[in-house]
This record gives sequence, structure tokens and C-alpha cells, in this order.
Amino acid sequence: MNILFVLTSHDKLGDTGNKTGFWVEEFASPYYTLLDKGAHITIATPKGGAAPIDPSSAAPDAATASTDRFNKDDEAKSRIANTKVLADMNPDDFDAVFYPGGHGPLWDLANDAASIALIEKFNSQQKPIAFVCHAPAALKAVKGTDGNPLVKGKKVTGFTNTEEAAVQLTDIVPFLVEDMLKENGGIYSKKDDWAAYAIQDGNLITGQNPASSELVAEKLLESLK
Repeated sequence: MNILFVLTSHDKLGDTGNKTGFWVEEFASPYYTLLDKGAHITIATPKGGAAPIDPSSAAPDAATASTDRFNKDDEAKSRIANTKVLADMNPDDFDAVFYPGGHGPLWDLANDAASIALIEKFNSQQKPIAFVCHAPAALKAVKGTDGNPLVKGKKVTGFTNTEEAAVQLTDIVPFLVEDMLKENGGIYSKKDDWAAYAIQDGNLITGQNPASSELVAEKLLESLK
């Protein structure tokens, strides 16, 4: 199993002066779920080099067993500090792609030409494409093989409008993941705020929030069997 993880390069939370990036739990839980099953994982970002960690996701109240493991894992931290350049990645070299969330993807991956082309290629090859929390933002401009938005007519989930309101960032983010998925014709569903929820439609796997990251990884694993 060769799996590509795509992380954001974006570290500014709009005009707030605060930092953002990727959410550690949404990387760490799937990373170890897949790594422990023998997967070979490559990590890429639009700019390459160090992927920014959202400071809020490294706070004690966001800690999980997976984030604790990451904090002690010098090899994983080194890989986060030295990511590959996304445009250099060839989908033919991988069996699946996984996008962790955090608010960063709303600014860069949503509009990144290399990311869009990559997802479209993986999809045309019927390989699993998986996204959790804010990462479905990367699907915003992605087209399916029929030329329509990739999510049109597909069952999807992602960070909810009410979850965004709860973290008080509704007016900061460039768009709301739930609204975008619906506007693109996705059949959007969700559970209660912060509840673990993931859904699969064909090769497309989406998870609602940080608590859903392991479920997404498990569905990804199942798809590769």
C-alpha cells in the first residue's frame, strides 16, 4: 500500500493575525492506523518543506493517543518538516490519497491546480480519495469524469456550519465546507457536532470532524483490501 498524504502549506488564519495549518489529530490518527498496517506513506504539500501545524491542535485539550505518539515520534515530525512538493507527485505511484484537515486547506488546497489535477487523476483511476473535517475544501473545484463537480450526486460529509460557528470562525473562513459541498450538488449528511461520522460513496470517503479521522482511515484501509 502506497498512500499519499496531502497537507496544507497555508499558516495564516485570514486577517486575524493568528496561525493555522493542519490539525494534528487528523494527520496522526490516520497516519498510524495505516502505518501500523504496513502502508508506505509519502507526505506532500503545495510548497514542499515544513507543513504548518495549527497551534490549537497541539494544545493539551486537543490531545489524543495518536497526537501523543506523534509528539514522541522524531521520524514522523521530521517528515512533517520536510514534505515533498505536491506538483512533483505522480498518482500512478500511489494506491490512494488522504487529505487531513485543519483550516489551512480552505485557503490553499481549495484552489491549488496541482491538487485539483491530482484528485481528478486518482478519481479517474477509481482509487480511494479520502478527506476529513475541513479537507473536503480541496474538492471545491474538482470535476468528476463527467465534467460535473466531483461531489455532485455523491454522499458526503465535512465540517458542519454549526461546528464552524462553535469555534467562532464563520466570518473568518473564505467559505463554509458544508455550504460548498451542498452548492456543488453533494448529498450532505452529518451527525451531532463533534460526533464521529464518516461516509463512503464509491471511491470517495469523507469524515465530519477531528473525531472522524480514524473512521476515515479504516474505510480507506477497507477499500484497499
